[in-house]
Amino acid sequence: MTHKITELFGIKYPVIQGGMIWVSGYKLASAVSNAGGLGLIGAGSMYPDILREHIQKCKKATDKPFGVNVPMLYPDIEKIIDIIIEEGVKIVFTSAGNPKTWTSFLKEKGITVVHVVSSVKFALKAEAAGVDAVVCEGFEAGGHNGREETTTFTLIPMVKEQVKIPVIAAGGIGSGRGMLAAMVLGADGVQIGSRFAATQESSAHQNFKETIVDVKDGDTHLTLKELAPVRLVKNKFYHQIQELYSQNPTKEKLKELLGRARAKKGMFEGDLEDGELEIGQIAGLIHQIKPAKEVLEEIIEEFNTVKVSIH
Repeated sequence: MTHKITELFGIKYPVIQGGMIWVSGYKLASAVSNAGGLGLIGAGSMYPDILREHIQKCKKATDKPFGVNVPMLYPDIEKIIDIIIEEGVKIVFTSAGNPKTWTSFLKEKGITVVHVVSSVKFALKAEAAGVDAVVCEGFEAGGHNGREETTTFTLIPMVKEQVKIPVIAAGGIGSGRGMLAAMVLGADGVQIGSRFAATQESSAHQNFKETIVDVKDGDTHLTLKELAPVRLVKNKFYHQIQELYSQNPTKEKLKELLGRARAKKGMFEGDLEDGELEIGQIAGLIHQIKPAKEVLEEIIEEFNTVKVSIH
């Protein structure tokens, strides 16, 4: 399977595991890389010294390429970037911020840079900033995504039409069929988050993994757009947000309710009532917690089978 994406990262399959907060530690990243995809460590929920530890452990656990996902909203971003360079990480995915800020600096250090976008406008900005590829993330995705509510399958062809760099599709993809559909629409590869959140190697709490498996269509909703749009499982905390919205709250009131470490409480510590549970709409298709290698192999097998049957 050679594609622009496999060549860009030096991997076997054009599948990237999403660098999700509280879920994507070195165990998951190394398992996906060892299975032929590109594993990403999610720096968004790690203090700088914890990130360094995960990078070092990942290097021991795999001799294959892996990367780090860096949300640019991160308060200690300079320290994070320093560690990435000191530890010799070769691939960085940036998100939630202006790609111009760090792209040229990282590229000068010989790092491949990919930026996550939710619109054509931001894809063009990322290309102008010099990134090597863009991840087009649709409204179906878990975690933080675009305010415009553009779905993955409308976003991919619109971005593909406008940019010359490789396009990676994300949001609502968790199977070989989904991967094939994204590629038919012009994607050069796919980034998969939710499906890998429900794997044995994911650092998510077992309670959260079991919740992902139980989620049906309609059980998640995109909310908190005033702060940063996030797709949440409809639990007690989610209903508190909706109740607050009925009072036409200020941003401050929303921030107050959100408080600190809400996602950690839900996804990492397993508080299913008061925690923030971020997951994509594709969770309705996830029925089992499996090893990451098995998940990736099933995706590739289904991709190849369906591709042949269509021809």
